[in-house]
Amino acid sequence: MKPIDMEKVQETLNQFIDKQVYVHLETTNGAYASHFNDKAYNVGAYIRNAQVSFNQAKIVGNGSTYRVGLKMEIGWIYAEGLTDWVMQTENQLLMAGHDREGRLMVALQISETPFKY
Repeated sequence: MKPIDMEKVQETLNQFIDKQVYVHLETTNGAYASHFNDKAYNVGAYIRNAQVSFNQAKIVGNGSTYRVGLKMEIGWIYAEGLTDWVMQTENQLLMAGHDREGRLMVALQISETPFKY
């Protein structure tokens, strides 16, 4: 993965507009929180191969972390804290946010074909 380039990611997101796609969205502080602070709560969310269609996609950010929003007919999907991206195949975009130690904190992936599990 490489650091997010807003223009390139926006161009890539636009390629998925108005298509039936599969989304993987994951957030976690996982065991990271409780390893160093026994009073910390573990939180996370995970969804894989949700089939959606969105009519707008937007990336915004401050140069170090980014938010990507996908506007559907009756709602939104968004991920905040993204730092890195890669075009895995010509129809599969992977974005992730990593903390200072390189640990995964958030992932948003979009594909025209289902993700393997």
